[in-house]
Amino acid sequence: MKTKNKLLTLLILSASTAAATAVINKCIKYSATSKNILSDSKSLCYKWRFGNIHYTKAGTGKPLLLIHDLTTCSSGYEWNQMISHLKEQYTVYTVDLLGCGRSEKPDLTYTNYLYVQMISDFIKSEIGHRTNVIASGSSSALVVMACNQSPELFDQMMLINPDTLLACSQIPNKHGKVYKFILDLPVLGTLLYHIATSKQAIMEEFATNYYYNPYSVKTSLVDAYYESAHLGDSPKSLYASVKCNYTKCNIVNALKKINNSIYIIGGCEIENISEMIREYQIYNPAIESSLISNSKLLPQLENPSELYHVIQMFFV
Repeated sequence: MKTKNKLLTLLILSASTAAATAVINKCIKYSATSKNILSDSKSLCYKWRFGNIHYTKAGTGKPLLLIHDLTTCSSGYEWNQMISHLKEQYTVYTVDLLGCGRSEKPDLTYTNYLYVQMISDFIKSEIGHRTNVIASGSSSALVVMACNQSPELFDQMMLINPDTLLACSQIPNKHGKVYKFILDLPVLGTLLYHIATSKQAIMEEFATNYYYNPYSVKTSLVDAYYESAHLGDSPKSLYASVKCNYTKCNIVNALKKINNSIYIIGGCEIENISEMIREYQIYNPAIESSLISNSKLLPQLENPSELYHVIQMFFV
């Protein structure tokens, strides 16, 4: 009888803890998205087969597609400071990748191939012409693979701080699969995700990796990234896929084959950035490059004027 009572007490406590955690998760989501920083009356929608894709279009001229970094906190907001300059010369498209920002966030495993298809389909459907592309961070590998698969859709490409070739080639291992299983749990997984994407965690990421000068990080910028990380039905699904290497792909063979012009931009203050660029040039000697001063991973936010001058030089 005592054993049954202990089991019953344990079950009640466990259920109460789970219920309390679920309430906490809902409160965090509501708080993160209540400011509506990313709402945009001019936004457009591409109805893709795996979910609706949010994008914007501005300016006139040759098409230029801007693709943000592949993180759960990122969105087309990353390009806000660049659009006003670029739209004078280009028809500028910014897209929120599936699982990011204002696009739909279905509960699925996100892969490199999924995004390769999304980018190619978006260009065919919404742009309809060969386009110049600027990709940031981990999304650079997606663009390289998409260009290798459908070169007729792409003109010139600029990659801003792409992942190292070693990082691109990582594959899911046993530990990653276990971690993904935990993150996929409805209550515990969501709580772990909220801890990983807390406002404090995002601020630390900006101060440590994203920006060279941590004192120039604006609260409104952190709020936008925080909101992006909590919008949608299942934002943690992309986080789990990225963390466990499901979005990675070895791009060496694609780099060797591509004939399109490629320009790599590096943040001058990133450690070993020159070595990373040389790795890419070993497999494609035609790749050109330059470094943006006083910046790390996001020169489009930290030093947009210098980046704009480089874009003007390359996309002629």
